Amino acid sequence: MPYYGYFDPTYILVLIGAVLSMWASFKVNSTFSKYARVQSYSGMTGAQVAEAILRYKGIHDVRVEHIRGELTDHYDPSKKVVRLSDSVYGSTSVAAIGVAAHECGHVIQHHENYVPLNFRTALVPAANIGSKLGIPIILLGVLLGSNMVLVQIGIWVFALAVLFQLVTLPVEFNASSRALVCIEEYGMVSHEERAKSAKVLRAAAFTYVAAAAASILQLLRLIMLFGRRSND
Repeated sequence: MPYYGYFDPTYILVLIGAVLSMWASFKVNSTFSKYARVQSYSGMTGAQVAEAILRYKGIHDVRVEHIRGELTDHYDPSKKVVRLSDSVYGSTSVAAIGVAAHECGHVIQHHENYVPLNFRTALVPAANIGSKLGIPIILLGVLLGSNMVLVQIGIWVFALAVLFQLVTLPVEFNASSRALVCIEEYGMVSHEERAKSAKVLRAAAFTYVAAAAASILQLLRLIMLFGRRSND
């Protein structure tokens, strides 16, 4: 692969991934901030929405807790708890309702044994190894005199993290779809407010798309850098 002076042209792929990630972060924060100022007609807080959805779905073994931070909301299936952040737990905005319902979407997936969620959960250990050890293994292979066996192992290990990012996409989109159905069907938002909640969830989903794209670009860069060497 040609290099121009000291410039590695494959860095363009890293740059594209970084720009996508920054844009996604900006988009979700700005969209959430905008609709966090729009109060829902129901006056329900994020915590109340989450508890109501779980109750309507007949799920009684999952609790709702407050967690510190901004948009740190998540569902912990191992402890069966929905954790809602400062800006969601006690807020009555359409943004907070959308986020709280989204996390309940994951609970419903877990309750119904949604296959992509189960697959993603099974991938977590491998994905953690891939994200933490993939690049170090590749660097070790380079330091050991371009040991291409180690380099190839590192690329395959890193690919596990990329696979996790890809599997995450349908899980997140499905959770949002379930959330939007619930909040409108159960009268937690009006039809117009549902559209605003949907904008928040779409912006949040784009962060996962950007993360997956950045990981794919990084993997492509690694293949471009080392694939030719392994063939020489």
